[in-house]
Amino acid sequence: MYNKGLKEKIKIDLQHHLSGHRYAHILGVAAAARKLAQQYGYDADKAEVAGLLHDVAKQLPLQDMQSLARRSFGDTLPDAIMSIGSLLHGYAAVTIAKETYGLTDTELLDSLAHHTTGAVHMGLLEKIIFIADYIEVNRDFDGVEQLRMLAASDLDEAVLAGYDSTISHLLEQKKTIFVGTIVNRNGQIEYMASLQGKA
Repeated sequence: MYNKGLKEKIKIDLQHHLSGHRYAHILGVAAAARKLAQQYGYDADKAEVAGLLHDVAKQLPLQDMQSLARRSFGDTLPDAIMSIGSLLHGYAAVTIAKETYGLTDTELLDSLAHHTTGAVHMGLLEKIIFIADYIEVNRDFDGVEQLRMLAASDLDEAVLAGYDSTISHLLEQKKTIFVGTIVNRNGQIEYMASLQGKA
C-alpha cells in the first residue's frame, strides 16, 4: 500500500499547493521518519508516507482546516485547537489522507492528528512523526542537535525533550501554551516512569 507510486503522487500534489520552503520541510520530515522507523523497528514506508502527509493542510485557510477536521472528528476537538491553524492542521490532514489517498490505517491517521499537539498515550508511529518534525535536516534552532542525539538513542526521551522545547519557546515568546501540551507531556512522563517500574 505504501509504495513508490503513492509517495510520488503525494509529492506531486504537495508541490502544486505548498511553498518551496514547506515542501522542503515535508521531505525532510519524511526522510527523518523513515530513518527513525528503521532504527526502532517500524514500517519505514508507512512512516515515510506519514511524514509526507503531516503538513498537507498546513497552508490552507483556517476555515478550510476546520471543515476538513469536522469531517473526521465532528465537534470533538476543543476550541483551543479548532481556532488555531498551527494546532489544527494535523487533524485536517487526517481527512485529506482518508478522502484523497484512501488511507484508513489508525496508526498513520493518529500520527498525522497528533504530530503537533502530541497525545497522552502515543504509539510508536505517533512518536516517530512527532519527533521527526523537530529534527528534520532543515530545522535550525537552539537545542535541535541535542534533540537529534536523543532521537538516535532514546525515542521517549526525545519526545519529552520535544515537549519541553516547545514549552520553553512559548514561554520565551510570552505566548499562550495549549493546555493539552502540558497534559500530554505529563502523560509521557508517566509512561516513562511506568517503564522504569517494570525494569
